[in-house]
Amino acid sequence: MAISVKTDRIPEMLKAVENLTKKEVLVGIPAGADRPNDGPPNALLGYVHEFGSPARNIPPRPFLHPGIRSAQAQIEAAFRKGADAALDGDEKAGDVALNSAGLIGMTAAKKMITSGSFTPLKPATIAARRRKGFFSEKPLVVTGSLINSITYVIRPKEA
Repeated sequence: MAISVKTDRIPEMLKAVENLTKKEVLVGIPAGADRPNDGPPNALLGYVHEFGSPARNIPPRPFLHPGIRSAQAQIEAAFRKGADAALDGDEKAGDVALNSAGLIGMTAAKKMITSGSFTPLKPATIAARRRKGFFSEKPLVVTGSLINSITYVIRPKEA
């Protein structure tokens, strides 16, 4: 009985590696993520909370960058898995790895909002929330619109 082994997988490998290197994963808040109460768009709100607004006396309460940094090891492991799969010529596994990295980053940013330690709200902000029927004193959490707008996309890298 003859056994044949295919050793020339270089074309598949090159195609899978090329596919993987031409894409990027972005985690954040899309520009069109509007708020249900006609307030500022979630992307703007996220930016203001991430970096603060001295003009509006709003301190920074970063959640996106620290959240993603907190999951860096998991994200790198997902990318490594995708790279290994690409070197084996498995193009689909590379795409799965990109999705995995996006999910990890998105989840970490959301977790930072719910469990992060932020500058406390001012008494006036708490009072204003209560007048509107919101009783949480947790920064970044009122309606859930901001946290629900955090997502990820996989797109072709720009040249």
